[in-house]
Amino acid sequence: MKQNNLWKATSEEKATFASLKGPIDSDITIVGGGYTGCSAALTAAENGLSVTLIDQQIGYGGSGRNVGLVNAGLWLPPKKVEVILGKNEGIKLNQALASAPDLVFSLINKNNIICNANRTGTLHCAHSQKGLNDIQNRHRQLSERGAKLKLLDNSETELATGSSSFHGSLLNENAGTINPLSYCIGLARVAKSKGAHIFESSLATKIEFQNDCWITHTEKGSIKSKKLLIATNAYLNGISGIPSPKYTPVYYFQAATRPLSKEIIKSILPKSHGCWDTATVMSSFRIDNHNRFIIGGIGNLGQNISKIHSTWARRKACSLYPSLKKIPFDYFWGGEISMTDDHIPKIYRFGKNAYSVFGYSGRGIGPGTYFGKSIAEAFANENEDSLPLKPTSNNNQKFGKIKGSFIELGAKIKHLV
Repeated sequence: MKQNNLWKATSEEKATFASLKGPIDSDITIVGGGYTGCSAALTAAENGLSVTLIDQQIGYGGSGRNVGLVNAGLWLPPKKVEVILGKNEGIKLNQALASAPDLVFSLINKNNIICNANRTGTLHCAHSQKGLNDIQNRHRQLSERGAKLKLLDNSETELATGSSSFHGSLLNENAGTINPLSYCIGLARVAKSKGAHIFESSLATKIEFQNDCWITHTEKGSIKSKKLLIATNAYLNGISGIPSPKYTPVYYFQAATRPLSKEIIKSILPKSHGCWDTATVMSSFRIDNHNRFIIGGIGNLGQNISKIHSTWARRKACSLYPSLKKIPFDYFWGGEISMTDDHIPKIYRFGKNAYSVFGYSGRGIGPGTYFGKSIAEAFANENEDSLPLKPTSNNNQKFGKIKGSFIELGAKIKHLV
């Protein structure tokens, strides 16, 4: 069995983009057609800048492969962010990303993006007493910073999820779920309608800086621009002339059942919350608009579907909801996450008016959209004040592939048990 992506099979957003042929001049070049790149292209076009975006396919990377939870903030508790960045910079980033779901859903509503948006909230579920202590701490910190969250006990969590597996949960009613690929394609469609040049089947092969301009080469064309954004996250494939971002590659996969009957679905996530748990080798689960149950976890499926991870997905789903025991899984797909050592995204400045953004560490929909918008505004205003995070010239994370291999090994061991 090969990987087959549910989001690609069910996306209602359709858009056609030609490949780049010949030379083109632009104010901004964007390499990468995920949330960051498409959000930046849309914002730049709305600000009257000429912008050209290239990629193999819109949403080809993690933006088209994730579980589709639109959450606020980062994986880290806000106090930890403030300790790592310093209080003022940490507060700035926390406040920016707390508003990320508002930005995502406003773009969806304003531009009629068809992505099965469901803003009924997300649940961070405590898988153990230690996990409960963690979400209690997060609730306290976030409440002190003005977030309106609800801490649910085990009985309330059972009512919300339909499962007795959890010690409690943290509910953010401002968050929600989407078809993540549809959302990404929708951003690109709208950006194109505003004047952005979007090209698929156009991978960057070489980038060089000449006469105060960036020249980005593809197989059949080139783009000349004063400003450059690399927005490939974990999918920068062999571009010569620029430094590659340093991060730890982590794989995450999803599995989806066939549509569930009314009898079964009524006891599974009755309020349609998107969920993820507090385990170190974490998992996530939700339903889509066709009543498919979707479960995700850390692990590399590979092209032929890892038996270890796929068997775990079925076993985990049935442990949460025994009624799924005889339900087949029709879809398995996965992708790669770029994880930084401190779990904070990076805006890496590698040249004049040139940034590479990466390291969302599995929290890409809201932050990616926000970072893309902010970078385009910085380009338009020629001022970095709009950025949620200070750019860095350091790109020195070490042993990323080794760390990623250990994480994959840990996931396999956990999924065997």
